[in-house]
Amino acid sequence: MATKTPSEADILRPIGTTSRTYFLMVGIAGLALLAFLVGWAYQLEEGLVVTALGDWGSGGGATWGIYIGAFIWWVGIAHGGIILSAAVRLLGMDRYMPVARLAELLTISGLSAAGFYIIVHLGRPDRMVTSVIGHYHITVHNSPLVWDVTVITAYFVLTATYLGLTLRYDVSRLRDQLPDRLDPIYRIMTIGYTEKEDQVVERMVWWLALAIIIMAPLLLHGGVIPWLFAVLPNYPTWFGGVQGPQFLTIALTSAISGVIILSYAFRRAYNWDHIFTDDIFRGLLLWLGFFCLLFLWLQLQQNITGLFTAPVPLTIAALARATNPIYLTSMTLVFVTLSYIFAQAIRPTLFTKRRAILSGLAVLTATILEKVLFVVEGFLHPTFDIYAAVPGVYIPSLIELASITGTIGMVCLIFLTVAKIFPVVELHAIEHLRDEHEHE
Repeated sequence: MATKTPSEADILRPIGTTSRTYFLMVGIAGLALLAFLVGWAYQLEEGLVVTALGDWGSGGGATWGIYIGAFIWWVGIAHGGIILSAAVRLLGMDRYMPVARLAELLTISGLSAAGFYIIVHLGRPDRMVTSVIGHYHITVHNSPLVWDVTVITAYFVLTATYLGLTLRYDVSRLRDQLPDRLDPIYRIMTIGYTEKEDQVVERMVWWLALAIIIMAPLLLHGGVIPWLFAVLPNYPTWFGGVQGPQFLTIALTSAISGVIILSYAFRRAYNWDHIFTDDIFRGLLLWLGFFCLLFLWLQLQQNITGLFTAPVPLTIAALARATNPIYLTSMTLVFVTLSYIFAQAIRPTLFTKRRAILSGLAVLTATILEKVLFVVEGFLHPTFDIYAAVPGVYIPSLIELASITGTIGMVCLIFLTVAKIFPVVELHAIEHLRDEHEHE
């Protein structure tokens, strides 16, 4: 149990103090993003063909690769993050209140990265205006891409509203301790604020959390996005009712892993041992283990039904997936993580925060590998013959690989920037921890 009482000064420390490590992190994240932007500029000049994704017959063997795989990965992280935050508020899981805002910020930044991938994969960014937005009333009825854009935009607005309502409370009460140089931002955040709205906002946040929990399996990472793949019978690797729940488990494992890593980073940077306690890490690890178990179970369901007396195309695709070194690496990472989590639950002395971080990194690596492979393999074993003679196999280009580190850098920059403007831990969480500490 933490011996230090949490205070407002703790959550204000990132805003008021800046270290060399902070500037180093900004530099590394900025360079990662810049490297990808240079590669993207080259792609804009030469065309999408530089990634071998310009056409099915370009020698790459697939029209979608890392761009769409990473898009799904970031959307999953974003959806899982807001589901985690909504569950904390809706189910009264006060134990995890300190990480709720980190999960919300992870959603905002993850959706930003996912939306960026759509623009990059279009080949020409102006198509977003001329083809998607300009003809939205037509394309929304026919284009899966527009369904993605619609869901992501709606979800971004919902999450931003959700986050903004809780920030108003914090900014209004901490305004005297916040830097004057950022006063215009704080004024905008608290326009029309009075203490009378607190109860109304609390109810609004509860209803928003309920809406998010309901939308998750129906429209978000358990609905629209997996349906775009699952209802295509010509692609045996994609088709099937298991895709919805499988996407949802991947989203939750990825989001929890991301929250574990972020919590550890802020805890170490600002000595928040008494805010992000060991109990929070243990609890998050157990939840990670639960969703890893569901993920592996759904993978097993998919493999069994594909390998046992299935139609010939499905058997070929399932066998190719089950014997692919990338797939085996992904499943092994999740299985090893799951084994450690259950082992430390039985024998608590095995728990360390560093091992928790390694577990999160292992799961994030596994999910990005699985999502990219899932997208690519869908094109490699189609049940129609028009592209059967297309030569070559898909090999990710350097630009695509740089997109992963670049978007990770972008997300890190978002967190590093927000941490200098707003508290990344809610005031409500500090008040709850303080009351609990005093009671103890």
